[in-house]
Amino acid sequence: MTAKLLFFAGSARKDSVNKKLVKTASDIAQSMGATVTYVDLADYDMPIFSEDIESENGLPENAKKLKQLFIEHDGFCIACPDYNSSFSPLLKNTLDWVSRREEADSGSLVAYKDKTCALMAASPGGLGGLRGLRDTRDMLSSIGVFVIPNQLAVGGAYGKFDEAGNVTDDSEKEKITAVVEALVKTTNALKN
Repeated sequence: MTAKLLFFAGSARKDSVNKKLVKTASDIAQSMGATVTYVDLADYDMPIFSEDIESENGLPENAKKLKQLFIEHDGFCIACPDYNSSFSPLLKNTLDWVSRREEADSGSLVAYKDKTCALMAASPGGLGGLRGLRDTRDMLSSIGVFVIPNQLAVGGAYGKFDEAGNVTDDSEKEKITAVVEALVKTTNALKN
């Protein structure tokens, strides 16, 4: 059975290098035989997580849609922007809403249990968003996600993608391919 993988970036910005990075990763995964879904979090507007909103209205519709996508996939790949040495507020808010339990759930954290994940980041800075990956890895690991050891931080990212979003640096494309290959192989191994 082939891995069914969800790809997204923790950025809503139209010209985000993290969107370009994760879109490239999704195309590579598809070429490896994985079943791929790419989503843009800009299409899933949600309020800042609040238990008051949740208790009064339940999960927002977009949180329900994303949660269902997480449940339907074996794993995911996230491109994580570095905001002040941590993950973006959009990514944290998304992961928090998707974690919430609904009455129909068979258990807590159903969108995360037994899932695999690959992390990557892109930044104009020299560290390539590396610092934000640590917090994302810690959070996901603590809620039952197997985050693969392979990760990627692309520094100087504005010069490594063209206007169409294609990677222009062959060595970076090789690194992206290595992370994606590890995600696909690990997910397939854990599925079978």
